[in-house]
Amino acid sequence: MEEEFKHMVRIARRDVDGNKTIVNGIADVKGVGIALSGAVCISMGFDLKEKIGFLSDDQISEIEVAIRDPKKYNVPDWMLNRRNDYETGETVHLIESDLMMRLRDDLNRMKKIRSYKGRRHEVGLPVRGQRTKSTFRKGTSVGVRRRRGRQ
Repeated sequence: MEEEFKHMVRIARRDVDGNKTIVNGIADVKGVGIALSGAVCISMGFDLKEKIGFLSDDQISEIEVAIRDPKKYNVPDWMLNRRNDYETGETVHLIESDLMMRLRDDLNRMKKIRSYKGRRHEVGLPVRGQRTKSTFRKGTSVGVRRRRGRQ
């Protein structure tokens, strides 16, 4: 395991600093958080405080497989980011560009069916019921505007 230190490690099309711990390095991948990366490390038997730069290429490829399909490594379903998918009904975990494409498709579907959330996304207003009297006052006209020349 102590072969040579890599200053940059490539995980799932993402460059990760080799000085980070394994948990924090895996969490740099979009779609993977600290909790999921810790669960993957524990299920694979890694030391959580070890630097990710000391891992071999085989171990890194095994980590990639684990974050693409965490169910194989006994990670509970509630940690996955795509439970009961709208189109397929399956519980999967998406990372990087797959996650971004699926989220964009969800937003487009909401806009197309003209749901409340879709309409709020279209006009750039808050979606989850926040107040708008004093917050979210950027980009559009705010307050009263006086004409010049009138006194």
